[in-house]
Amino acid sequence: MGIEDALRAVDATFDRAAGDDSIPGISYGVVIGGELVHARGLGTLRDGEDRVPDADSVFRIASMTKSFTASAAVLLRDEGALRFDEPVGTYVPELETLCGPTADSPPVTVRHLLTMASGLPTDDPWGDRLQGMDLSRFAELLSSGFEPAWAPGTTFEYSNLGYGMLGRALTNVSGTEYRDLVRARLLDPLGMGATVYTAGEVPSDRLAIGYVRRDDAFVEEQFDGYGALASMGGIFSSVRDLATWVAGFADAFPAREGPEGSHPLSRASRREMQQVQRSFDPELRRPSTDAVPEVLSGGYGFGLFVMHDLRHGQVIGHSGGYPGFGSHMRWHPASGVGVIALGNRTYAPMSKYAAEALTTLVTREAAPVRLVVPWDATRTARAQMEGLLRAWDDNVAAEVFAFNVDLDDPFDRRRVDIERIRERHGALSADPDLPEVPHSPAHHVWWLRGSRGGRVRVEILMTGERPPRVQTFELRSVPDPSPAMADAVRRVAALTAEPAPAWPDELPLAAGMDRAAVDRALRAASALFGPLRVGPAIRGDGDRDVTVELRGDRGTVDLRLALDTNGGAFGAVSLVPRTVSAPRV
Repeated sequence: MGIEDALRAVDATFDRAAGDDSIPGISYGVVIGGELVHARGLGTLRDGEDRVPDADSVFRIASMTKSFTASAAVLLRDEGALRFDEPVGTYVPELETLCGPTADSPPVTVRHLLTMASGLPTDDPWGDRLQGMDLSRFAELLSSGFEPAWAPGTTFEYSNLGYGMLGRALTNVSGTEYRDLVRARLLDPLGMGATVYTAGEVPSDRLAIGYVRRDDAFVEEQFDGYGALASMGGIFSSVRDLATWVAGFADAFPAREGPEGSHPLSRASRREMQQVQRSFDPELRRPSTDAVPEVLSGGYGFGLFVMHDLRHGQVIGHSGGYPGFGSHMRWHPASGVGVIALGNRTYAPMSKYAAEALTTLVTREAAPVRLVVPWDATRTARAQMEGLLRAWDDNVAAEVFAFNVDLDDPFDRRRVDIERIRERHGALSADPDLPEVPHSPAHHVWWLRGSRGGRVRVEILMTGERPPRVQTFELRSVPDPSPAMADAVRRVAALTAEPAPAWPDELPLAAGMDRAAVDRALRAASALFGPLRVGPAIRGDGDRDVTVELRGDRGTVDLRLALDTNGGAFGAVSLVPRTVSAPRV
């Protein structure tokens, strides 16, 4: 699917978001290759008017502000003015005694605040209403003491108050009021002129009014002014400005040579912000009844959530929820694709729709994935390994392998294994049906197809010495399935096109097999991924035990069929969704 088709699917997602009339106005955009390539508005900036939002409409973005606050902290850290592992009381005198709930708790540090590990309890409803608090009143609040829930540094717990404290630290360290620091050091250099801290700075024809829904009617929420907790949620911005912000983070990947560009933060610091600094407990989610269940795992970086998607790899982002507004931004570092979504209703669930849109763009290959680039030495080693597969040579092996290879499995045994592979498969050449998979510059996996049938999986891992040498050389011989097994695989694949498939009687199950469990697995594969088509065999002996990729538009399932000891019935049947993450960049 091309970019135009993918964008139409994204539009359909947001049409659905606007279709139930629960959000007065929505503005969203798609970032690819550092550019805002698509933007659209739905609904209205003001209830009762037909003023449709666009990429330049300004919404309050609430907790997405935290990424700006964290960026300012990293900037001051890089300049040597702020130390993350110092107690925050070093920079905010009112917090000199801030620590955990027990006598053995350490002081709360700047890093604890940045990474949601301060031990302060979650405070969304309360914290949201503190945004406009007068600075003098906030100083009194800070001096009054707090009741921590956890020892600092032990647990992730989201704290708006912690980012309010961080804002005071930034003001005191820089000698510049927090919002002026962010504007001068981040917004102005990036040309983000529509990003501000008060509604009064936004032209009235571009300002989205925030609403809460009560008794089937939209009620306007009043704007808080600039206050002490602006550092946790005070920013107003537009899709166009946020596209610049998202592009700056996405551009930090991959690490590379070349000029840094004009961003106020180095690429290294921007990458650091997008690494898990404090993990959270994994959570199982199913966005809709016909969607693939998602395991949400990851943690908090510096002002950003870092999520690990089992299908696509790392996804970075942050939501914003606030009286009158809901917002979300997320991006996929491996492709550079990002989505921004803003809505003008209290806690509008923009994260749900932005996540679906990003998955659409990545799954449908709207932009190429930036794969890991193997070292030249790794590519050279690949050619050398293929040479050894054609004709083993002890002298070549001794030159290219690290010393451990012969110790782990002696050369004479490896020679015999390779002779068996050549006898079984014939001449080997690159297999176009299975992609190369480099998981790091020092690692490589590829498949070779045999002239006599079947395929061979080859995996190498290089050492970190100079020059690098091969420390791992592993081969997996996979014969083609026998005619009987191939027919069984085709029958199972065909069943995934049916709405409620059942295991067929003509494929007998062994006595110990749970037929109901097999039917459930088959129905799940059909509902979540079907219809599926037969792909290449990736494991097994071909006759009694085979694992084959079943491929569909919504994902890949590894089908394993294994006969019992008598060979007359299937003693093992499994359909396992593929959970191979995109390579790190």
